Amino acid sequence: MRKSVIVAVCAALGTGVSAMTPAAGTPAASAPAVRTVFIGDSYTANFGIAPTTAPSGCFRAVDNYPAVATGLLAAEGVPLDVQADVSCGAAEIHHVWTPQELLGDAVAEPQKEALRPDTQLVVGSLGGNTVGFAPMMKQCSRQLRGLAGALLPVQPVDRNSPASECADFFENGDGAAWLRDRFTTVRTDLRRMFAEIRAQSPDATTVLVGYPRIIPEDTTKCLAAIPGGFRKPLADINQEALKFLDKEVQKPLNDLMDSEARAAGAAFVDIYDHSGTHTACDGEQRGIGAMLELSEAKLGLARLPWFVHPNRTGRDLQADLVARAVEELVTT
Repeated sequence: MRKSVIVAVCAALGTGVSAMTPAAGTPAASAPAVRTVFIGDSYTANFGIAPTTAPSGCFRAVDNYPAVATGLLAAEGVPLDVQADVSCGAAEIHHVWTPQELLGDAVAEPQKEALRPDTQLVVGSLGGNTVGFAPMMKQCSRQLRGLAGALLPVQPVDRNSPASECADFFENGDGAAWLRDRFTTVRTDLRRMFAEIRAQSPDATTVLVGYPRIIPEDTTKCLAAIPGGFRKPLADINQEALKFLDKEVQKPLNDLMDSEARAAGAAFVDIYDHSGTHTACDGEQRGIGAMLELSEAKLGLARLPWFVHPNRTGRDLQADLVARAVEELVTT
């Protein structure tokens, strides 16, 4: 099972891992249901899309990409037996083995508790919160440090360093050491995550799903307001900072996730390289909700901003790539 899933994901998305392929000609209709657990953070939970399901503090959309991908596969005669979806907004990698505090006094149990000895497939995205992408966004935006960003529950890395100088802060200042430490933690935590999953589900394959691209190659596209709105898609973050966040944070994070997955004998689904025309700055085609654009999600009666999470277009892209990969597993 482990080898078959890796081959399927690699064949569908070009990850480059080689292994023996399953026997050709197996009809999809005869494939047994694959016992699957979805784990992950807000990009798996699809924060911003409503309605949501319990626990409320996770903001897990009923129609998140795991649910949509499962439906796509069912329509193709490729069944998943979803044992659980424990993806949760704000989850860091260590929440695979430690409890996660939610709103109020609520607590989500460690995500590994959903895994069973007979689980065959574990799928999800983790790493973005561990690397600290949200506080970095706040570090780079004066607007987000004010009332406009009050609902983004993180602090900038160093409030005393001007937002306009954040690229230099992360390249040469105290932020550079902070960022190196965050990447070291991502690497260490990913290794433990794969080990924890193996301990819970020895025969399961882990499929780590990468993050979609937020910032386009041409950052001048981020200077225009979103269609039908008046705010820029990435608030007041300047182009130098945007280029740094894309090339020195998001792309390296995805590359690190890819390399650690391979080293662990797991698979990696590349979303970044398949979403370059659906960034937050791609107008009507954007697959990422703009930073301060109101989403579908609510906290009480107040609608929450997207805070650069996949909208329904981006969710569908995630679901399609994951579904194609899993379909390849049972039909190749």
